[in-house]
Amino acid sequence: MVPGMKQGRTAKWSLGLVVPLQDPTPFSPFEPEEWPTALRKVAEAECSSVELAVTDPARLNVQDVTEALARSGLRVSSLATGQAATLEGLSLSSPDDVVRRKSVERVQAHMRLATSLHALVIVGLLRGSAGDLNLLVESLRECARSAPSVDLALEPLNRYESQLLNTVNETLAMLERVGAENIGVLFDTFHANIEERHIQRAIESAGDRLFHVHVADSNRCPPGHGHLNFALVWEALEETGYRRDVILECFPKPNAQAVFVASQRLRSQWSCLA
Repeated sequence: MVPGMKQGRTAKWSLGLVVPLQDPTPFSPFEPEEWPTALRKVAEAECSSVELAVTDPARLNVQDVTEALARSGLRVSSLATGQAATLEGLSLSSPDDVVRRKSVERVQAHMRLATSLHALVIVGLLRGSAGDLNLLVESLRECARSAPSVDLALEPLNRYESQLLNTVNETLAMLERVGAENIGVLFDTFHANIEERHIQRAIESAGDRLFHVHVADSNRCPPGHGHLNFALVWEALEETGYRRDVILECFPKPNAQAVFVASQRLRSQWSCLA
C-alpha cells in the first residue's frame, strides 16, 4: 500500500500523456510531426487518455486526428492552448481590444473542436502573464456562453509565469465572478508546489470545481525525480471525489523514457489504493 493512503479505496481517475499536433511543447516526450505514432505509443503505454496540444484548430485536419484516435483507442481528455499564448502573444486579459478579441475567438475555436472530440479546453497561459482581471472575467464569460456543453479548465500558474491567478483560492474567486457552471479549476502539482501553502488542502478546496489535473514533480520533471509526495496528492483527490483525468505534463527529463517509466509507476501506485 502507498504510504499516506487510506485502505478500502480504488482510484477512479484516468492517466494520460501530452501529444502536440502542430508545434513543439516542452511538456511532452513527442515531437509534433510524429503525432500519429505518438498516439500509438501512448496507448501502448497503457494510458487511456491523451491531452492534445493545439495551437490553432483552423490549421488542423480534424478527420485525420479523429481517425488516428479511433485506431489508437484513446479518449481525448483535454485540449491545451498555451502555444497560442507563447507563439502568437494571445491573451484573454490584454488591454488591446484586437488581441483580446482574437484570443476569445481562438478559445471558441478550441471549444468547437472540443465538442467533436468530447474534451475540455484548458485556459492556462492564454489568460495572460499580466493583464486586467476585469477584462479576463468578460472574456471568460463570453467563451463560456459560446458553448455551455464544453468545460473550460482555468489553471492557477506560478508567479514566475503569470501575475494573474496563482492559487486555487484566487481561481475559485474568479470562477465566482464569471458565474458559469462550465468553468472549473485545473490543478497542476508543479505550480502548486510553488504557490500553495498546503497542496492537499488546495485540492480539497476546489471540490467539485476540480475539472482537470496535471502532474509533474517539484522540478517539473516526471514524478519521482523531485521532492513532491504524490501519495498525499492521490489521497486528496480521493477525498475530493475526483473522477476525471490525470495528465503527465512534465519535462521529458532526464530523457523521454522517464515519462513512460513514471506512468508505469503511477499505475502501480494506484493499483495499491484498494
